[in-house]
Amino acid sequence: MSVITLKAHYDGKQVCLDEPYEFPVNSKLIVTVLPGDSLEEERQAWLAASQAAFVRAYGDDEPDYSNAVLRETPPRQ
Repeated sequence: MSVITLKAHYDGKQVCLDEPYEFPVNSKLIVTVLPGDSLEEERQAWLAASQAAFVRAYGDDEPDYSNAVLRETPPRQ
């Protein structure tokens, strides 16, 4: 399945695409409404989500792997 993402906005009466696109007849659509009026708010939300995922992946309770489990020792810098 080929997915295309298009930017759009709601003008108070209808959804308006921000860029032209020719839809095939009977195209199936999924509409996602993003809360907030600011792109900066959206950027901050994505940044917070990625930081939380990073903390989960590399938290303080993560085991410390010794060089014994490495296949190749990284070069010293």
